[in-house]
Amino acid sequence: MDGVPEPHTGWTFLTNHARVLAVIADNHSARIRDIAAHCRLTERAVQKIISDLERDGYLSHVREGRTNTYRIEPGKVLRHPAEAGLSVASLLSLLAEAEAGHTAPDNRRHSPA
Repeated sequence: MDGVPEPHTGWTFLTNHARVLAVIADNHSARIRDIAAHCRLTERAVQKIISDLERDGYLSHVREGRTNTYRIEPGKVLRHPAEAGLSVASLLSLLAEAEAGHTAPDNRRHSPA
């Protein structure tokens, strides 16, 4: 895939589960192969993450021919106590906003140093 960064070592701010969910939010019929390439994970790891998300009710899928179409449960709350009350929709909105800001021209004013 073009524009996908090289693998990263060390810790990161987002979990692989959040990354996979964000890719699915962007394309509800994304193939596991494409999700794995975008997230720099193995296909097996993506399958496990999708299984985790489905088991806990964050995600479901419908098989349409050879394609899965995923449905995200936007009202489901995040699991960690520190994010108590925050929904999946809030997380995805924040990530989408950050992505839009990342690809949009920088319109912020810079103050002189």
